[in-house]
Amino acid sequence: MPLHLIKLCVGAESIADLEEWIEERVAERVARGEARRSLHVTRMVPSRAAEIVGGGSLYWIIKGQVSARQRVKEIEPFLDVDGVGRCRIWLDPKLVKVAPRPFRAFQGWRYFLDEDVPPDLGKSGAGEMPETLRRTLGELGLL
Repeated sequence: MPLHLIKLCVGAESIADLEEWIEERVAERVARGEARRSLHVTRMVPSRAAEIVGGGSLYWIIKGQVSARQRVKEIEPFLDVDGVGRCRIWLDPKLVKVAPRPFRAFQGWRYFLDEDVPPDLGKSGAGEMPETLRRTLGELGLL
């Protein structure tokens, strides 16, 4: 059973914002002749990286709700220019919308167990309604 990560998507107002950011960064990487993949850099290295790579995802919290995920392809520890340990989390650039679920704010990232993750929207039968409507209905407890 894969292990996942969950993290706040600071600054994003919507899934569309996150999709745009990802596409911009991926396009920059491709223009430099690099592979078409997404990257997120974080301070701490997951000690359970082997359980995440090869099946786990990074779940994004947008405006207080788990909203989307990206498949984790590789976790790469490194030292930045100041000698501080950091971690590159290489992600599939494809963003998968998930059934929205409220989630309290926290700093950094957390492990997210497979039995706790929300279903992908395409598999849940929820259909493709606009994100704002989905968010409002969720806040009202109707979805």
